[in-house]
Amino acid sequence: MPEPQKCTGSIDSRELRFSHAMVFAIEEINNSTELLPGIKLGYEIQDSCTSVPLAMQVTFQLSNGIDPVFYSGGNCSQSGMVMATVGESSSTRSISMSRVIGSFDIPQVSYFATCACLSDKQQYPSFFRTIPSDQFQSDALAKLVKHFGWTWIGAVRSDSDYGNNGMASFLEAAQKEGICVEYSVSFYRTHPRSRIQRVADVIRRSTAVVVLAFLASTEMRLLLDELSREPSPPRQWIGSESWVTNPDLLRFSFCAGAIGFGIQKSVIPGLREFLLDLSPSKVAASPVLTEFWEDAFNCRLGKRAAKDERVCDGTEDIQTLTSQYTDTSQLRITNMVYKAVYAIAHAIHNEVCQDTHSKTQCDKFKRIKSKQVLNQLKKVNFSQNGYDVSFDANGDPVARYELVNWQKSESGSIEIVTVGLYDASLPEGQEFRINRNLTWVDGDKHVPVSVCSDSCPPGTHKVLQKGKPICCYDCIPCPEGEFSNATDSPDCFPCPKEFWPNTERDTCLPKPVEFLSYDEVLGIILAAFSLAGACLAIMTAAVFFRHRTSPIVRANNSELSFLLLFSLTLCFLCSLTFIGAPSDWSCMLRHTAFGITFVLCISCVLGKTIVVLMAFRATLPGSNVMKWFGPPQQRMTVVSFTFIQILICTIWLLLRPPFPMENLTTFKERIILECALGSAIGFWVVLGYIGLLAVFCFVLAVLARKLPDNFNEAKLITFSMLIFCAVWITFIPAYVSSPGKFTVAVEIFAIQASSFGLILCIFAPKCYIILFKPEKNTKKHLMNKNQS
Repeated sequence: MPEPQKCTGSIDSRELRFSHAMVFAIEEINNSTELLPGIKLGYEIQDSCTSVPLAMQVTFQLSNGIDPVFYSGGNCSQSGMVMATVGESSSTRSISMSRVIGSFDIPQVSYFATCACLSDKQQYPSFFRTIPSDQFQSDALAKLVKHFGWTWIGAVRSDSDYGNNGMASFLEAAQKEGICVEYSVSFYRTHPRSRIQRVADVIRRSTAVVVLAFLASTEMRLLLDELSREPSPPRQWIGSESWVTNPDLLRFSFCAGAIGFGIQKSVIPGLREFLLDLSPSKVAASPVLTEFWEDAFNCRLGKRAAKDERVCDGTEDIQTLTSQYTDTSQLRITNMVYKAVYAIAHAIHNEVCQDTHSKTQCDKFKRIKSKQVLNQLKKVNFSQNGYDVSFDANGDPVARYELVNWQKSESGSIEIVTVGLYDASLPEGQEFRINRNLTWVDGDKHVPVSVCSDSCPPGTHKVLQKGKPICCYDCIPCPEGEFSNATDSPDCFPCPKEFWPNTERDTCLPKPVEFLSYDEVLGIILAAFSLAGACLAIMTAAVFFRHRTSPIVRANNSELSFLLLFSLTLCFLCSLTFIGAPSDWSCMLRHTAFGITFVLCISCVLGKTIVVLMAFRATLPGSNVMKWFGPPQQRMTVVSFTFIQILICTIWLLLRPPFPMENLTTFKERIILECALGSAIGFWVVLGYIGLLAVFCFVLAVLARKLPDNFNEAKLITFSMLIFCAVWITFIPAYVSSPGKFTVAVEIFAIQASSFGLILCIFAPKCYIILFKPEKNTKKHLMNKNQS
């Protein structure tokens, strides 16, 4: 038969306080006249020594009725049967225990086992707890991290059911909150020191300022001991309830500023007096109390002392002892023990007692089974010392935590200060309530920053860094035409088609509307040239009218000359319709007026060219050609050619007329307000007809250029048509390639250039003779033949 396992190491005074809190609660219940009157509860306290094998051994002993009692209350109403168990502190040991006693329907109520896995009623049907599940704590921790804007943290956990399951729940909740974990490492108290050193080195080398420690108190103490040997850069610690409210760890000053969730601090009247009521006889009667006493006062009781050891002489005063056993200022887990005992008592009460109007009557002879207590535990709902106790379908209580902060006092010591509350039963977003200022790492009053990448400002978007978590990204400026108006925007968004982002690309502004206007320099210059050209044509007409009887005016059909000057005036003025904001009427007018006036102009020039040719033919003997091309025929020619253009323009306007439009494609950043052609065919037919007449006129002028008159007008027409054709041939590629308002400017320039070419080449030499060489303005001079 194997030897029974024994405890090693020193006693945990905090766990001793938990066990005596259970005894205190049982004695309160046994002395109560309202809860279980006339019934005495007995108890048995076993020490698992933080060992799973020992916990299992004790569990089997309880299940089999073997009673090696360490500390017993005696006088049980129903001995020999275990109705329920209180414990264990550890999740791992509670799991092992529950797998055994669950088969016997023995309820187990833990005060400190928080693993979320224990909520699985399929595996642990008899497990209850008065401390909230780590599932609630993990969610609360993730929301806490998110609340302070930390997206880049480190994580360290106990390599146990408590740490592994708790961290898994936290990582799942953190992922939903958009929190990234730089590293997640683990160790256990029994691991070699080299393992703990590696964990400490990871914390020292990491870039994450915030470290979440999901550790049991023992592991946390080992880790902080290791970190204290070679201090790491300042770290903001976030603690689980297992260690963050443990006063024994406050000696590590570099953890000042730590925050975390703890079980609500409570007050249990009479508990401190009960804990301090340790008489010498009580201590001597209990091996556990003896060990505690000797460790606390560093002495040995009676015959247990060796020669070189100090003997306890009776002057030891537990009232002055500073120990976790005597410290009742932070009753958190202790209250969970207290509530666990009362929950079991209420379950038994509901099974064996009946409450009447005046008193409670209990049947102390009724024999009950553990399964009945188990069923009643599921229904308990009571309040003890102001603390509500009930269990949900998973055996879990309502999750309520205090947010605690390690703050330095005026004396320099670190204190655990409650700074807020968390209630999981409240609606989403209202669970937190922070009611006082927090102190952070190194005593700073400002929330530390722990991010992998700084926030991307508006106007940029996040691009994830290859091979790294989603919290590590580069901030890339939004591409052309797109914007982002939020911090940490994952994408940029295109502006509406009539808007364009500003320089910072954090908002969209209306695109500037662009057209050739009278307010800009180019528009003013073109308008000035148009008016100047019109004035020049009118002045020329005035000169011709003043000298209308002179030979040079009469030489080549003065009627056509005046009609040509009138059409040139209209050509200059029609270019004004191209300047200004396009409208329905201006779009239809500008192209049709341009087409008709230019055809009128070319028709007049063509008529003059034909007159020159016919006049030369008329000088030949026997020729009567001029009677076939007299003034009526000349007028008919001009009207016919012009009427064809009018017909073309009318068909164009009736079928698909030009119209104003916003050009959003030529320039992305601005809107070009222009006239759409409506029908490109109509536009090019109008332009082609002008070109056809111009080419025909040019050919006839070339044929007549060498006629022997001293003043041969055919030469002047040749030069004017040469300029006209050159302008409009170069206009076509310039018109097609010019962007925006410059398309209009090119068209105006072509109109003005060709108009100036006609008026200067045809009329300038005649005006020069009329005004400055009147001696040549004679019929004789005009009829003289060239000697050459």
